[in-house]
Amino acid sequence: MRRNKNDAADAAAICEAAGRPGQRFVPVRSIDNQAGLMRHRARELLAGQRTSLLNALRGHMAEIGVVAPQGAQHAYELMRLAADGFDENGEIVVPDCVRAALRPLICQIDALDAAIAAIDKELEASVKADETAKRLMTIPGVGPVTASAVVATIQDASAFASGREFAAFLGLTPRQSSTGGKERLGRITKMGDRYLRKLLVVGACATLCHRKGHNDALRRWASAMLERKTVKHKFKLTAVALANKVARIVFALMTRGGQYDGRPVSA
Repeated sequence: MRRNKNDAADAAAICEAAGRPGQRFVPVRSIDNQAGLMRHRARELLAGQRTSLLNALRGHMAEIGVVAPQGAQHAYELMRLAADGFDENGEIVVPDCVRAALRPLICQIDALDAAIAAIDKELEASVKADETAKRLMTIPGVGPVTASAVVATIQDASAFASGREFAAFLGLTPRQSSTGGKERLGRITKMGDRYLRKLLVVGACATLCHRKGHNDALRRWASAMLERKTVKHKFKLTAVALANKVARIVFALMTRGGQYDGRPVSA
């Protein structure tokens, strides 16, 4: 048994691992590819900072009795109220001393909005120059951010044996605990790339919210599943299932070419 760590033992372990038939290898990323991923990581960091500032603004405004409903749009209405000091009726609800105290937070949120908007423009420009990303954007729930993130993260989709393996790489497949020929499936594993999984789930939520008026196969399947479920959190459950299916469609388009067929299907 090899117990000590040294260069010779490390080299022998690398040779042994490389000789295994099921071993997977990660290709070296180019500088341009790393820069694309950095752009997404920077955007995610800025979005998190913006959320933190909006939550802080909510807390401070609640101290003086000004409360807004949940949602980003209501948080921005609260920010406008903190900046102006009066509501739509012209009534002053935020004292000048509070406005002065919260002004740095408001300025920081505006700066973050401008920085995120600039990154979004760069992502849209990169997507227009990439044929694979443009084909991925034909899928419902896949926009410029998701398409560019998938293209930047997955350099060679053929490394996955199937669409299910790609969905498992994103942590969107059920966790298995099977034995004795009896299958037991639990919640999704949440393994793999957390950022891509979040983008797909958020896009699936948007697809479910705006599914009415569309009659393509994917939205019909999602609508039928949403109506069939009777559990408490059926919307989120359906959104994750839809994200799983979208991941498999992404794999199919990246490996076989073509684009999503959004034509209406007959009942």
